[in-house]
Amino acid sequence: MAKAPPVIDFEAFYTTDPHRKAALVQQVHQACQEYGFFQIINHRVPSDLRVAILQAAQDLFSLPVEVKEKYSKDAGKTSRGYERLRSQNFEKRGPGDLKEGFYFGKHLASDHPSVVAGHFFQGPNQYPSEVADPTRFREVIDTYHAAMTDLSQDILQVLALMMGLDTNWFDGFNQEPIATLRLLRYPPQKSEESSYERGIGAHTDFGGITILLQDDKGGLQVWDGESSAWADVEPVPDALVVNLGNMMMRWTNDRYLSNLHRVINRSGETRYSVPFFYDGNGAFMVECIDRDGEEARYPPMTVQQILEGRYADTYGVGGISPGKQPVVVMGELLKGAEKAILGEE
Repeated sequence: MAKAPPVIDFEAFYTTDPHRKAALVQQVHQACQEYGFFQIINHRVPSDLRVAILQAAQDLFSLPVEVKEKYSKDAGKTSRGYERLRSQNFEKRGPGDLKEGFYFGKHLASDHPSVVAGHFFQGPNQYPSEVADPTRFREVIDTYHAAMTDLSQDILQVLALMMGLDTNWFDGFNQEPIATLRLLRYPPQKSEESSYERGIGAHTDFGGITILLQDDKGGLQVWDGESSAWADVEPVPDALVVNLGNMMMRWTNDRYLSNLHRVINRSGETRYSVPFFYDGNGAFMVECIDRDGEEARYPPMTVQQILEGRYADTYGVGGISPGKQPVVVMGELLKGAEKAILGEE
């Protein structure tokens, strides 16, 4: 039977008790080695803000398609805005993933020095004026983005401690970070639809860390290599789901796992979720962290170089295959995953 990732009390991070903090670090260390996923509670992201961002998603996606298309992310250079239904296709076996989305980042005006300089993924947001309360909508988006940025940097301090590093080790990475907030809507999947239908196909995340807020509909599944089966990540009240991306796995020299996951919405209702992707400074050089003289498995690359190749893979080319996604190279934890993804479940 597949084992789900653990639920971890993050309150210990905010205490001065060294024993509680050490226990937290050990819990996260084990979860990152075994799953690359865990859920956290007591993370200090207010409940009313979490409710508000999910409501913002519902308000946004209730707009007519022709209105949402006015804000297409394909129209600009910073990939901010609307992503139509089935734009992504991770498994390459059907018409595309059954979801629509809307991308936001930290809003920087067009004349901001970082935007003028062409820094990767830095620029202005598109805030739809057609929502019921545009001012409130923008406030919720920006406040939630800031809260997730703060929490991401807290989690990175835990990761630093896991590797025997100073808590400020990621400070350079945290300067002017690429940090993307997505609102997602997953229509319910009909029972007569193909067994290959996915809300989002099996994939690993590209970058540093992801923090996911999901509603109560369920559908998220993570690959459990030990049982060679998919494990449901059931919604836990007040919890946020955290997972590592490919860049973090690379950075830790494969010590920690960027794991396969997917969404299949069998709830019979529309599912909303809000993932936040924290990928750090685009110019930051990612070099494998030395562990007792262990040979680096990957050459140094900038954050931008790592992300650019993977974004290209997910829109029109690439997808889950032995030659494209890290299915085979993920080690023993993903043994059997290729068969489960590429063949019958």
